[in-house]
Amino acid sequence: MTGNWYEATASDRPDLPPLSGDAFAEVCVVGAGFTGLGAALALGSRAIVLEAAHVGAAATGRNGGQVHTGQRRDQAWLEKAVGRDDALSLWRLAEDARAHFKTLTDTVPCDWRPGMIHARHKPNGEAEDAAYADLMSGRYGYDQLALIDEAELAHELGTDVYFGGLIDRGGGHVHPLKLAQGMARRAMAAGAVIHEHTRAETWRREGGKIVVETARGRVTCERLILTGDGCLNAMAGTARSRVMPINNFIAVTAPLGALADEIIRSNAAVSDSRFVVNYFRKTPDGRLLFGGGENYRPGFPRDIAGMVRKNLAKVYPRLAAVELTHAWGGTLGITMSRMPFVGEVAPGVRVASGYSGQGVMLAPYVGKLLAEEKAEALDLLARVPTPPFPGGRWLRWPLTVAGLSWYALRDRL
Repeated sequence: MTGNWYEATASDRPDLPPLSGDAFAEVCVVGAGFTGLGAALALGSRAIVLEAAHVGAAATGRNGGQVHTGQRRDQAWLEKAVGRDDALSLWRLAEDARAHFKTLTDTVPCDWRPGMIHARHKPNGEAEDAAYADLMSGRYGYDQLALIDEAELAHELGTDVYFGGLIDRGGGHVHPLKLAQGMARRAMAAGAVIHEHTRAETWRREGGKIVVETARGRVTCERLILTGDGCLNAMAGTARSRVMPINNFIAVTAPLGALADEIIRSNAAVSDSRFVVNYFRKTPDGRLLFGGGENYRPGFPRDIAGMVRKNLAKVYPRLAAVELTHAWGGTLGITMSRMPFVGEVAPGVRVASGYSGQGVMLAPYVGKLLAEEKAEALDLLARVPTPPFPGGRWLRWPLTVAGLSWYALRDRL
């Protein structure tokens, strides 16, 4: 048992040469994840993409594949944080992102399945769920949310550990690495150039242009788009103070045979209400893909499968001893507000990062907005509060770890 199931099941990975020598483009994009690939698709021949590893190597090709609607924070939170007008605009932007995402899944084979279930891990939340469904239907015109009670949810999921919840028919799940590789192929067909194994190290201004340096060459460009989520480096300047990398872990079972018919009967994706979320779904060949557990320090634990198994067994006790064929970790970026940081760090240099687990649907569209310089939408995203993590350069990490660990502890109380 080892490795990333996505990589094992996405066999047509492009093998793209590293940059060698000098190159010129209107736009240089750093990072071939969902944001960078979304930008490359929109730019076509005007773009050169620099990727330190390979297409989809980081969070894009290592996440749970869950497609949530809206923003990472719900509309009730956004109304309080940014006011009702901007909250409405952010909802409309997210709906545009969902429509854009549908065009991708319609044209890129990526195992798209509809349905997203939000399961409550504590009792007595029915009234809050009902109020939110009413808010979304009445104020935002979104009629894809429906309540699901405890008994219905137990039948649907094949476990009785939850207390009801909401099903969102507008959400769903995909094979994220297949989607990323398909986006890369489409971008290259439109003329974009992608260089793998090419780490962008620094950028500077020279003669009115932006020059991006790598170990093997440089790209001279008019504009620079920095992506990378939890892998932002010093090129992003002060943006790094607003995005913190954390690690999350996933395991995949062997095919479950007839038992698969009793688990997640509708083939929706599922996430629960814990601070450290458990999220899971079935694969097309009847496995259970289960994400659970995270850490806040560099590096992954030695026994990822054992870590995930503990959480899986709490949700599905009858699968406590099931064979796990794959287990892996991934690094994502979070912000203090859990809303993405999208901003201009210098004239002509924009950054997008910190999707906090909401990047599968949003990031490709944010990449498109960056590529097309959609000022109104980008200004809207820039107004969303994403303050720096407290503590400055030396203390922000221990302070953040202490805070996250406290909220994780509350899941067990």
